[in-house]
Amino acid sequence: MKFGTNPQVEEFVEVAVETALDSRLILFNDDVNSFDFVIEALINVCGHDSIQAEQCTVIVHYKGKCCVKEGEYDNLEPMCVALLDRGLSAEIQTPN
Repeated sequence: MKFGTNPQVEEFVEVAVETALDSRLILFNDDVNSFDFVIEALINVCGHDSIQAEQCTVIVHYKGKCCVKEGEYDNLEPMCVALLDRGLSAEIQTPN
């Protein structure tokens, strides 16, 4: 009997696929807006649930910035504008 020659065994190969999720919406810390205001903005603009919005807000506060959304630039642009319109500091970063 030979080992490793079972024809009933299928091999599965994991393939890495590059996605179009190449841009990131970054929110920056400020000393003006309250936690509640930022949380509400992330819920209304980015579609976060309350837990995710709160976690991002805490990260922004302590780390100075946080990626709050990833996706295609065209989808992130209106979100960025909406955050800026609310007086928050945000930008879209794209890979080189």
